Amino acid sequence: MTASAASVRRRSMILLHGWTMTGQAFDGLQDHLGERYPLIAPDLPGHGASLSQPPTLRQGAEMIAAEIARLDGPPPVLVGWSMGAAMAWSYIARCGCDALGGLVTVDMSPRMRNAPNWQHGLLGQSAADVTATTQRMRDDWQGVTHSIAATMFATPAGASGFDREAARAAILRQDAEVMRAAWDALLALDARPTIPRIDCPYLVCRGAHSRVYPASASQWICDHAPDARMQVFEHSGHSPHLEEPAEFARVLTRFAQSLD
Repeated sequence: MTASAASVRRRSMILLHGWTMTGQAFDGLQDHLGERYPLIAPDLPGHGASLSQPPTLRQGAEMIAAEIARLDGPPPVLVGWSMGAAMAWSYIARCGCDALGGLVTVDMSPRMRNAPNWQHGLLGQSAADVTATTQRMRDDWQGVTHSIAATMFATPAGASGFDREAARAAILRQDAEVMRAAWDALLALDARPTIPRIDCPYLVCRGAHSRVYPASASQWICDHAPDARMQVFEHSGHSPHLEEPAEFARVLTRFAQSLD
């Protein structure tokens, strides 16, 4: 066994889930990656076991910093899906990239709200649409969970092993009021000034059939981060790690190997 091979096996991956989910969203990667790369998939603030923590991007950044401080191997790969990407950017805005081996984000826009000079936010959503959605979350959370679950995937049925009903069940286990607060925090996000500061190797992932963000959001990131490259999952929507777990694991492995 070479020293290089040993170091690759010790490089951890910190997996940051999306809004309304928990770290269990990454369970399907364990068989593909767990023996080679230690996987750390915490429940992010306000979600699951971290319900008591404020569901803010700042709190997420602090959680990430604490997870990184506990590691003693090579700098980890930080993997952020959707809201997890927002928290990864929040961490980088505060701490930079020195403690990271690399960054992976999955189907997220640096700014969710569209505007006349910004059309890379929520797919097809005007300011009025976002306001209506937000109000519906306050009036009919149970009803909104159906659409949240459906739009996670390339098709409404969902992924093999994690279908639309399983997704909705996971959403319903969360606290509705806290999820609304987390949504408000995401709507306030504007990570565009942070993207050019991401000077570590950066893999920008998206599903070819995302029904949440346009392809232009990922392209904008690649155009503005100094060491970014694109990875498109041709059979996925918003959740390639659920829809194509083996391919997602293969891509992560190849990216991690490129860091050594």
